[in-house]
Amino acid sequence: MVEWTNYERATIKDIFAKLDYDSVGPAALSRCLVVYPWTQRYFSKFGNLYNAAAIMGNPNVAKHGKIILHDLERGVKNMDNLKETYADLSVLHSEKLHVDPDNFKLISDCLTIVVAAQMGKAFTGEVQAALQKFLAAVVSALGRQYH
Repeated sequence: MVEWTNYERATIKDIFAKLDYDSVGPAALSRCLVVYPWTQRYFSKFGNLYNAAAIMGNPNVAKHGKIILHDLERGVKNMDNLKETYADLSVLHSEKLHVDPDNFKLISDCLTIVVAAQMGKAFTGEVQAALQKFLAAVVSALGRQYH
């Protein structure tokens, strides 16, 4: 179980309260698919992913990016019970979709970059530490079924 400070809890809730899910989610997933092209293999049903412009303009990528953020929001609301919160998604990704669990870390890194760009100077080292601690806990919970 992850121990959260009051600052970390407040910071994580504040970040997600201010995120524009319609832009941040699609931007983070698009970035992941462009920077790490091998991750595209899990999205073969999404249509045209042949180049960066196609990925960034793909409505299926945008839709799934929003889904990712809404799933992360569930974690924000259940920070003390992430393993149970993400148990079903862990099973889905490991047993049905066969997603390499390292990809969860890749998308979390891309999300951190997009959030940093959105927050600008407000994205201090302390804010980054809180966000990355949260994302690492989510990545661990999602990867639980793989262990």
